[in-house]
Amino acid sequence: MNQDELKALVGQAALHYVTPGSIVGVGTGSTVDKFIDALAASGIAIEGAVSSSVRSTERMKALGIRIFEASQVESLPVYIDGADEIDHAGHMIKGGGAALTREKIVADLAAQFICIADESKLVNVLGRFPLPVEVIPMAAAQIARRFTAMGGDAQLRAGCVTDNGCHILDVRGLAINDPVGFEAEVSAWPGVVTVGVFARNKAAVCLLGTSAGVKTLSF
Repeated sequence: MNQDELKALVGQAALHYVTPGSIVGVGTGSTVDKFIDALAASGIAIEGAVSSSVRSTERMKALGIRIFEASQVESLPVYIDGADEIDHAGHMIKGGGAALTREKIVADLAAQFICIADESKLVNVLGRFPLPVEVIPMAAAQIARRFTAMGGDAQLRAGCVTDNGCHILDVRGLAINDPVGFEAEVSAWPGVVTVGVFARNKAAVCLLGTSAGVKTLSF
């Protein structure tokens, strides 16, 4: 099976976690696109969705799915999204698509984070994928120096302005052995909007696309 087929497989499997009549949290990315398409075709009568990006909002609106603002809901039963990396405890790196801040906001509303990914995303230690960090533009150089002191190499993502009008630093060379502690520390740095480690809002379940089918990991 190729990557596209694996993404379609896990997107379809995620429908199991969608409750009719509910409002669903929906993330961003190519795997989530497959879930959105499967949701629209499924006939499951949901009330609507809270979206983490302009891209996903436009796709869902085009397919007739009603969109709610995060401010209109107090909680969500599930948030379904992909990951750039996920470890064996459900901690993730996210933000390759530059939507990490809104993804973390919607994830925080949800009772359960359902991660949909292919098996190449499963790692023992987070950090092989360059860590995205959304930053206030004036703080970018200062924050990059902090990562250098930590042993990382932070580079401004060229031509990238987030949906929030901010910039992204991609940090290479890190081995994130304590995702919870790392997330808490970097989140406290002045000028950091969001760090792309999802440890506080980790996955409850990962639907992993493999050549043998969908493997369900629970954390």
